[in-house]
Amino acid sequence: MGSLYLNRLTREEREDLKKKLLEAQKGKCFICEALIDPNLQTVQIDHVIPTKMGGKDDPSNFALTHSSCNESKQDADLRIARILSRFSKIRDACLKENRGPNLTDVLNRYGGSKYGIHLEFDENDGVVKYSLSQTGDNSIYKERVYTDELSGFKYFFAELPIEYLFHDDRINPRSIGQNISKLVKEFFLKRPQLHISLGWIDLQDRDETKVKVFDGQHKAAAQVLLGAKRLPVRIFLNPDLDILLTTNTNAGTSLRQVAFDKSVQRHLGSALYIDRVERYQRERGLSPDDYNFSERDLVNYYRGEFREMKRYILDSVRDGITHHPENKLKEFIDFGGRGKEKPLSYSTVEKTFYSFFIYRDVLDTPVNYRLEEGENSRAIDSAYTNKNFVLFQDGH
Repeated sequence: MGSLYLNRLTREEREDLKKKLLEAQKGKCFICEALIDPNLQTVQIDHVIPTKMGGKDDPSNFALTHSSCNESKQDADLRIARILSRFSKIRDACLKENRGPNLTDVLNRYGGSKYGIHLEFDENDGVVKYSLSQTGDNSIYKERVYTDELSGFKYFFAELPIEYLFHDDRINPRSIGQNISKLVKEFFLKRPQLHISLGWIDLQDRDETKVKVFDGQHKAAAQVLLGAKRLPVRIFLNPDLDILLTTNTNAGTSLRQVAFDKSVQRHLGSALYIDRVERYQRERGLSPDDYNFSERDLVNYYRGEFREMKRYILDSVRDGITHHPENKLKEFIDFGGRGKEKPLSYSTVEKTFYSFFIYRDVLDTPVNYRLEEGENSRAIDSAYTNKNFVLFQDGH
């Protein structure tokens, strides 16, 4: 919406207003926060709070921006646009590493993920005690420990400074997409989140343990972007990580509670395959380097997970190829699955390369069969697929 106030100004008065705004903003664009050179760059004056949302049409509600920033802003409210611009910078830095941003990147940008927490658990009293002394808070906090009736997991609730929060990218490898803008807007309007983040700690780390967030990273990231310095978390004590990993995987696949991209599903399936292999070795009394068993043996051993095990195995193969150092096509793949930002979507790669060049049934040969000779079937799948990636990239 236009501004009656600005329309009434003479050219000299408008230029004077620009100078005053630039001085008040310490020479920086209100949205991108980069320096403005008024002699070399075109600028615009805009309402910080849109008038249709109750903002005043006077200098107290004006800001100076680069014209390009204002024309491509992600929200009409310049305060929200500035926050989303900060996230875009985090996202752009991650794209240079050919990956999407996650909660770790947001926490690191705002001073989080610095300290492990000193914590003691008294099972007799059902209480945890902890301190936050690394941030200068020498209070001793006590929280009641609850037991989940269904899983049997013990947990407690705490509101922790972001310096004590870390992201668990093994259980939750999902990246944060542009849809976080909706959460930022929601929380900016002072509407509370519907559920708190979930984390876990390992009490075996006696001196200090990291609180690892594995669920609710989008809501946590949105709050941090908005300036929150403390977040509420439900923290599990010594949980079975295999169950958490399986639960998170099912939430994004069979239960469809979360819209996991296919590439994330494959990564989670790969992690579950590794977990099942390690458990098979432990329960069969095998050494960690003994792989003299087949994919068929694993499927038969985990008979109650027949379909899941087959999917985990194939997910592991696909994930291994996707992130193989020789995969020259990786930088051209949009892992969001839609192919909007890069030439190829991950779905297209699955429907072509992976369906054509990967054997889609479990193998009866040992996992390590002729691996050193380069004649292992899965290694051949990987090498042949990557070879075709290279041929495709070269236009053959």
